Amino acid sequence: MRFWLLIFLIALIHSVSSQTVVNLDTLKAPAKTDNIYNKALFNDSLASSFCIVIKNEVKPHKHQYHSEHVYVIEGEGQMKLGDLEFKIKKNDFIFIPKNTVHSVKTTSKQPLKVISIQAPFFDGKDRIILEEK
Repeated sequence: MRFWLLIFLIALIHSVSSQTVVNLDTLKAPAKTDNIYNKALFNDSLASSFCIVIKNEVKPHKHQYHSEHVYVIEGEGQMKLGDLEFKIKKNDFIFIPKNTVHSVKTTSKQPLKVISIQAPFFDGKDRIILEEK
């Protein structure tokens, strides 16, 4: 019985300690980054989150099997989402349905810094790059 209790406590401690916190103020793109810096934050089988710093732009693309939420932390940009085009800025929250073409161009001197949350788990393979019109 003590053995199983010990195993349970070790598993519990591991599951609690595996949860982490990231201070987004400290996440910066390395100086050598040409355009996009992508830092994976958290994931499980249901969702993935990333901090993305965009110096110039993200080319038009879509995700056939993933929906995406984007929260702007810093900077400003011009976003295309399907047939819409609009400005984005700090504290904007954007939903991108699966199969929707989207892109963004940074318009501020400061790079765009966003949190991207994709569902289900995103490993980068479901990014379909499209030609600009």
